[in-house]
Amino acid sequence: MSFDDEWGETKASAMRLNQAGSTGGSAPKPGSASYVVEDDELGDIGHAAYGLFNGLEPGGKHAAAASETAGTSLKGDGFDSGAALTEVNQTWEKQVKTLLQACAHISNHLDHTKKSRKEDDDWIQAQLRIVGPVVPGNDGALPASQINKFFR
Repeated sequence: MSFDDEWGETKASAMRLNQAGSTGGSAPKPGSASYVVEDDELGDIGHAAYGLFNGLEPGGKHAAAASETAGTSLKGDGFDSGAALTEVNQTWEKQVKTLLQACAHISNHLDHTKKSRKEDDDWIQAQLRIVGPVVPGNDGALPASQINKFFR
């Protein structure tokens, strides 16, 4: 099997996975797909993760002190539910911290990706201006229709 055949099958398989469970969204049709992520989309997702982080910080901890006090009091009065409540509270706090870390990681990663992608795009554009022929009205940039010949 040639590389082109294998690559085509891999892309088709990825598109099928991308559409699995779809509820009629805007997934491209197999064979016509273009994997494009706009900067605005990265920014929106990063902003949502940042917003979740900021809302979860106080919201996820608002009952911690009361739960700890109640657990200690119940345990002191001889109720087994006091120890259970304390354990549940500790587990909850660990889960909130984990989710906070995940939100921060997503937000930071998307910020980095957006910045890195912009730098890569600028570098590629500069390189194409260097190697490409001057096209009238295009400030020396290589038109998209000509880029392909440099990869064959």
